[in-house]
Amino acid sequence: MQTLLRARYFQCLTIPGSVRALHKDYRPGIPQNFSNYESMKQDFKLEVPEYFNFAKDVLDQWTNMEKAGKRPSNPAFWWINGNGEEVRWSFEDLGSLSRKFANILTEACALQRGDRVIVILPRIPEWWLANIACMRTGTVLIPGTTQLTQKDILYRLQSSKAKCIITNEVLAPAVDAVASECENLHSKLIVSQKPREGWENLKEMMKFWLDLTPSDVMWNTSDTGWAKSAWSSVFSPWIQGACVFAHYLPRFEPTSILQTLCKFPITVFCSAPTAYRMLVRNDKTSSKFKSLKHCLSAGEPINPEVTEQWRNKTGLDIYEGYGQTETVLICGNFKGMKIKPGSMGKPSPAFDVKILDANGNVLPPGQEGDIGIQVLPNRPCGLFTHYIDDPTKTASTLRGNFYITGDRGYMDEDGYFWFVARSDDIILSSGYRIGPFEVECALSEHPAVAESAVVSSPDPIRGEVVKAFIVLNPDYKSHDQEQLKKEIQEHVKKTTAPYKYPRKVEFIQELPKTVSGKIKRKELKKTEWETI
Repeated sequence: MQTLLRARYFQCLTIPGSVRALHKDYRPGIPQNFSNYESMKQDFKLEVPEYFNFAKDVLDQWTNMEKAGKRPSNPAFWWINGNGEEVRWSFEDLGSLSRKFANILTEACALQRGDRVIVILPRIPEWWLANIACMRTGTVLIPGTTQLTQKDILYRLQSSKAKCIITNEVLAPAVDAVASECENLHSKLIVSQKPREGWENLKEMMKFWLDLTPSDVMWNTSDTGWAKSAWSSVFSPWIQGACVFAHYLPRFEPTSILQTLCKFPITVFCSAPTAYRMLVRNDKTSSKFKSLKHCLSAGEPINPEVTEQWRNKTGLDIYEGYGQTETVLICGNFKGMKIKPGSMGKPSPAFDVKILDANGNVLPPGQEGDIGIQVLPNRPCGLFTHYIDDPTKTASTLRGNFYITGDRGYMDEDGYFWFVARSDDIILSSGYRIGPFEVECALSEHPAVAESAVVSSPDPIRGEVVKAFIVLNPDYKSHDQEQLKKEIQEHVKKTTAPYKYPRKVEFIQELPKTVSGKIKRKELKKTEWETI
C-alpha cells in the first residue's frame, strides 16, 4: 500500500485531519522539484493546523483555483465502465455533489459527527462522493470490499456499531438478512437503478450529471475496500489537483487494463505487483502507452524480474512503496532516487523508521527484525491513534518507543529498507526462519513459472515446511509434472539458501486474487492448515 511521488509533484501522504502542507516550500498547483532524497528529508516540515478538513481545506481550495482560472481545465475525476459510459467531474462538480450527499447523511439519515458509515461499493462514482460526504459531515467511513460475505457484513455492522450502510443491489440482500441483529443500524442507502423496499435510493436523491472535458489522469486500480484506494484514489491526487481516473472493472482483467492504458491519456498508473506480472505476461503485442509517465506499485513486494520486464516493454521504472491501513506511506522509492530492484526504498520523511529486535532495540544494517516507527516522545501525523473499542490490540502494537508494524525486514548500509514477510507469514521449519517473498523471487526466475505463492504447510517432523503453489507458463503444462517439480526445487536450492526450497509443490490453474489482482496467500495457507 503506497502513494509515492507523482511525476513533477511532491505528493502529500496523509489522512484527513492530519496536515496542511508537507514541505516548507510547498505551494498548491506549483510543480515541485525535490530530486535529492536527503535534501528533501532534511527540509521536510509538517504544518499541522488545529482544525483540518480535507474536503474544505483541499478540494474546495482547488474549486476556487478553478474559478479563478489558476488550474487547467482538466477534470478532477474521470470514470469509465468499459461499456461506453463516462463521468467527468470538475472540482466544482465534486463540491456540489458531495454537499448534496452530505445533506442526505445529515438530514435524511440523521447522522451526527462521529457516527459510523459502512460503505461497500465497487469502483463507481458514488464511492468517491461517499468519501467526501463523510469528510464534510465528520462521520466515520468504514470501507468494505464487495467480496464480503453475509457473515462478514454482520461482523462489521455489530463491531463498528454503524448507524448507516451504503451498498448496491448485489449486497443489499445480505444486509437485509442480518439487519435485525444490528441494533444500531437505522439507515440503508442503495446505489441502484431499481427501488428496493426498506432502502433509500441514492441515485434518485442525488440527480447526477456529466461534465465532458479532456484531461491528464491518475489511475489507481486498488479495490475500494482497501485503504490504498483512499490514499491514491482520493487524498493524494486531489491534494495535487490531479484527475482521478476510475474503471469499473468488477475483476482484474489484464486485457482491459492494457487497452485502457493505450486508449486513455493516463499519466500515472498504480497497481499491485501481481497485476504488473499479469500485464507483462498478457501483453503479446507490446502495447504503447503514449501518455504514461510514472508507474507505482504497492500492496506486496514486487519481484525484480517483473520490474525489469516492465521497463523493457515501457521504458519506465516501477516505484515501489510500503505502507499499511494504520499508516500512510512508510517507505518508498521516491522520484529522483536510485531504485534498488526488490527494495521498498527509504523512509517517508514523515516517519522515523527502524529495524528492531524483540526488546525494542534498534538493529544495525543487514540484520533482520521487526519494522517499527518511532512514536515517543512525539507521535507522528499520518499514524492511526488506536483500534476502535480494542485497547488490548492497540497496546500490542507498542514496543518501547516504537509502533510495531507487524512486518519483518532489514535495512542495508545505504539506508534502503527490504521487506521479508508479515510476521505471521514467516515459515518456521526445523528452526529456520524463511520469508515467502525470497522463495517466490527465486521461483519467478525459472522459465516454467508464470506465477507463484508460497505459504507454510504442516509437517509431522519439521513442524511446518515451505509449500509453493505454482501457475505454469503454457509451454510447460504438457511436461512431466513430477520431473518439473524436482527441477524447480533444485533451481530454488541453487538460487537461494538450500533450506528455503519448497518441499511441497502444487501446480494450479489460477491463484486466488482480490479484485485488484493481489494474491490471497492467507486463503491458500488456511486451506493447508485446515486439513489437520
